[in-house]
Amino acid sequence: MAAEAGALGAPVSAGVYNVYTGELAGTPSPTAAQLGLEPPRFCAQCGRRMIVQVRPDGWRAQCSRHGQVDSADAEAQR
Repeated sequence: MAAEAGALGAPVSAGVYNVYTGELAGTPSPTAAQLGLEPPRFCAQCGRRMIVQVRPDGWRAQCSRHGQVDSADAEAQR
């Protein structure tokens, strides 16, 4: 399942969980994540650990329940 055009996919869009720590939203993100050096590791909707593939040109993250999102999708939203 790919992200809809114009919106990030559920795994990294605003949700209940922090995509970098897996804790409830509102907890501080690690410094590397704030600097944009880390891909998301947890699904924002369910807090499950995602399968993350880091490539030379970006990353791809996939939640078993909510589909996948690519760094190209995230860059388009900036």
